Amino acid sequence: MALLEIDNLRTYFRTEEGLARAVDGVSFMVEEGESVALVGESACGKSVTALSIMQLVQGPAGYHPSGSIRLDGQELMGAAEKTLQRIRGNEISMIFQEPMTSLNPVFTVANQLREPLMLHQGMSARTADARGLELLERMGIPSPDQVMASYPHQLSGGMRQRVMIGMAMACRPRLMIADEPTTALDVTVQAQILELIQELRREVGMALILITHDLGIVNQVSDRVLVMYSGRLAEIGTREAILRKPAHPYTVKLLESIPRGVSREQRLKVIRGMVRPATEFAESCRFVGRCDFASAPRCSASEPALFSPEPGHEVACFLYDPSDPLPRVPVQQDPPVESASAFAAAGGRVLVDVRELRTHFPVKKGFFQRVVGYVKAVDGVNLAIREGITLGLVGESGCGKTTLGHSILRLEGHARGEVIFDGEDILALPPDRMRAMRRSMQVIFQDPFSSLNPRLLVEDIVGEGLRVHEPGLSPEAYQRKLAEVFDEVGLSPSVMGRYAHEFSGGQRQRIAIARALVLRPRFIVLDEATSSLDVSVQAQILNLLRDLQARHGLTYLFITHDLGVVQYVAHEVAVMYLGRIVEYGETESVFRHPAHPYTRSLLDAVPSLVTRDNTRPPLTGDVPSPMAPPAGCHFHPRCPLLRSTQDPHLREACPTRYPPPYPQDGSHWASCFAAERTHVE
Repeated sequence: MALLEIDNLRTYFRTEEGLARAVDGVSFMVEEGESVALVGESACGKSVTALSIMQLVQGPAGYHPSGSIRLDGQELMGAAEKTLQRIRGNEISMIFQEPMTSLNPVFTVANQLREPLMLHQGMSARTADARGLELLERMGIPSPDQVMASYPHQLSGGMRQRVMIGMAMACRPRLMIADEPTTALDVTVQAQILELIQELRREVGMALILITHDLGIVNQVSDRVLVMYSGRLAEIGTREAILRKPAHPYTVKLLESIPRGVSREQRLKVIRGMVRPATEFAESCRFVGRCDFASAPRCSASEPALFSPEPGHEVACFLYDPSDPLPRVPVQQDPPVESASAFAAAGGRVLVDVRELRTHFPVKKGFFQRVVGYVKAVDGVNLAIREGITLGLVGESGCGKTTLGHSILRLEGHARGEVIFDGEDILALPPDRMRAMRRSMQVIFQDPFSSLNPRLLVEDIVGEGLRVHEPGLSPEAYQRKLAEVFDEVGLSPSVMGRYAHEFSGGQRQRIAIARALVLRPRFIVLDEATSSLDVSVQAQILNLLRDLQARHGLTYLFITHDLGVVQYVAHEVAVMYLGRIVEYGETESVFRHPAHPYTRSLLDAVPSLVTRDNTRPPLTGDVPSPMAPPAGCHFHPRCPLLRSTQDPHLREACPTRYPPPYPQDGSHWASCFAAERTHVE
């Protein structure tokens, strides 16, 4: 008997728009100790499936019209609340996507770790606290006693996620559900979290349901993969079958949307359109409107069953109907994959020259607000960004990437140094001159929803810059410019009368791009502009950004923690650690021959889609406080090279002196004493 058996699960919600069939007839099993990945785009029903297993879908809006959920033979659907309370956290536990919203902000970590142990294990408060301290140590958290006394807002994202895992593992459950447990984390913290989950699985023999849209993670940790689309399962198979021989047209498209391994001279393949709302699901193949092989009338008239092209591999597609398979001839085809001409002609004179830029924030205490120190967010950065290129800026959270981008745009009042834009030092410009300069320098933020005013129509959001910088425009010219920029970012001008909440995440990001583009700037800072998007939507946005750069000669500073995206979009890359650039060079040179141990650690932490390599230990520790950076090389307390070397020069120099930049090849340099050995004279 399987540990978990789900049969014909349906989870519906009553909404103002009608009945939303979020999960619409899902069946699968999870064996003891098995790791199952549930993948698909946003709004496909993955998280609702997880909440249904935990019986956390509450009425009257949400309900289950049918289905069965059995844990080790015990029916959970409709079980008494007392029974469910015994099972939740004890037999089944869940790691939620955003730990900051899942952890109670008014209780300390100790209070929250204590709760499941006292409730399910019958421990006393003192025994539960001792067990909680042991759990935090097991999670690799430094100074666990301090963390126990802390509130969630006082911890980093990686720390909060470790606390969530500790709570989920407290009672050693038989099944763990992890809902996007690493989405908002850096690749290094992500690698630590995944290694920790895998280690705990081996130790406890726990089964895992992993919900994610990162197929690299799927390759590293999963035994079996369920591909979900529009509330139903589109494909089920082993990890090797799904990733190496995808059968469903949707799975094929998902894999093709990933930028890893794609030549920078080629456009990414995309999935046309988007997932339909759950209130509009038709009694047909759910993917029919986006599929290259959809053949009327069968695909549009009925839903396909799960067919088996090979043992253990099931596909809900009429292409695999053994009685009458569809012909394998594309009915619809994507346009030809064109070359990305931006790379051919990129790189002219220096447009943005950053010299000894420092952004130190004073830390004040007491009644008189006495300055007791400084947070050195940006600490002596030099960059030369050439016109027409994309410079990728990478590093962990807390390294100063966003502060550097905002400082370059003079959005941080504490920035000191020089930022020469087109021959003028913008940090020294008077306010009226800086106001005029703003039209040439724009920014696109990570979360388009929070950066778009919810009370304004998108027409007013995008047109705000025109009203400020071109007040003399006639109404006709104003509307014409708006229509042009909406059309350029792939949105119909007819949507200008809507509000931001009426759009999908990808559409909102296009609106943010339109807002930045309407003034025809020369330089744009993109701060994690694609990190919150599905891979399918991300591919559309990356293609759009490449097209706009080629068309208008735009210069980008692309801030991200996704190294696969950087490798695809960036001509040059700067690696930042604790306020300083530690490595810089052409992207191909840095990725092929990383000279700094930090860069190598970042690259090693990226989960591969091709190989399943669990031999490299993840980078340990967290980024130190920028208020008190370590002496010498700031990276030396975490440096895997320094821990393993017996070189007396490195063991003496790294903890005591900050390394200068050592040239490697061409424009490639690294601030590392080990890189001195490959110093190019």
